[in-house]
Amino acid sequence: MSWTEFWIVLGVCAITMLACRVLPLFLLKGKALPETLGRALGFIPPAAFAALVANDLLTPGMFSGGLWPAAIPLIAALCVIVVACKTRSLLYSALTGVIAYALLTLI
Repeated sequence: MSWTEFWIVLGVCAITMLACRVLPLFLLKGKALPETLGRALGFIPPAAFAALVANDLLTPGMFSGGLWPAAIPLIAALCVIVVACKTRSLLYSALTGVIAYALLTLI
């Protein structure tokens, strides 16, 4: 790839990114969204986070090292889910995940 092609690709990516992020802000400024759309948009952050977490927890070769090494992150994630549902605290959930993972790797 030449430098000219690189700058063209970079420019097109920058324009596309700005158009997708900035243009809706200007078009929707001062307008109220329907409640159903607002509710649907509220599901985007949890869905994106769940996809990232699932991608780290479930990998194609996760059982190649044995059952216990593959189960450690899953058990730690289960501990985090329990604490998150009971406390609704990001701090306690993160601490639980780190501590559970550390303790399970020591066993």
